[in-house]
Amino acid sequence: MKTTKDIRIAVLIDADNIPSFNIKGMMEEIAKYGTPTFKRIYGDWTKPNLTHWKSVLLENAITPIQQYSYTTGKNATDSAMIIDAMDILYTEKVDGFCIVSSDSDFTRLATRLREAGMIVMGLGEKKTPNPFIVACDKFIYLEILNVPTADSRYKVETGKEKAAPKVVQKETLKKVDHETINLIRSTITDLADDSGWAFLGEVGNLILKKQPDFDPRNFGFGKLAPLIKSIGKFEIDERGTDKKSIKLVYVRVKG
Repeated sequence: MKTTKDIRIAVLIDADNIPSFNIKGMMEEIAKYGTPTFKRIYGDWTKPNLTHWKSVLLENAITPIQQYSYTTGKNATDSAMIIDAMDILYTEKVDGFCIVSSDSDFTRLATRLREAGMIVMGLGEKKTPNPFIVACDKFIYLEILNVPTADSRYKVETGKEKAAPKVVQKETLKKVDHETINLIRSTITDLADDSGWAFLGEVGNLILKKQPDFDPRNFGFGKLAPLIKSIGKFEIDERGTDKKSIKLVYVRVKG
């Protein structure tokens, strides 16, 4: 089985539909899931509206691909990305793709890559249409990459731990609504053993299959366990293993 370190990811960025200010955060996020190999960004670099990208490309070793807009109203950038994605697919040098765009035009591409056995991640703004989101294995909203989380901890220079900072209430954070609670409850029920317990790791994986844009950070939490604890409708059991530093977390619906 390949580890995260071994998974090779082709990163294709649509410069026309993505802001450049958080490119470092984007690349750090992608690195959590694998090693970016191909890193390309597409756009018409003769246009002044893409000037802000140029200063960050070299810093992040991203190759700009020039695509002239030959016809008004036709997105040549999308076509170039799709062609390159298929070329990369047939090289058999990657295990997955990360499509960075807020454009639904890449829905069919994501579907085709998954049909070929590729892992497909999507990164985009919250305006991204749902068809593209559900076509990915996982979709991450760019707005949450720099939002502080309720379960984060910061250490001062003395090494002592400070209290958790208050969550910055921004429009980017969602409230834990009945739909979210029902999604978690039904997933736990799907995986539960005879006593009602389900392994948290499996719960997280199944939730993603049901809803690719699910992420605890959407609700202000860095991980799934603190989010579930905050709801108050579930029990959590941390079980020890042969290694003292490793614990297995199980959850079940309160009776």
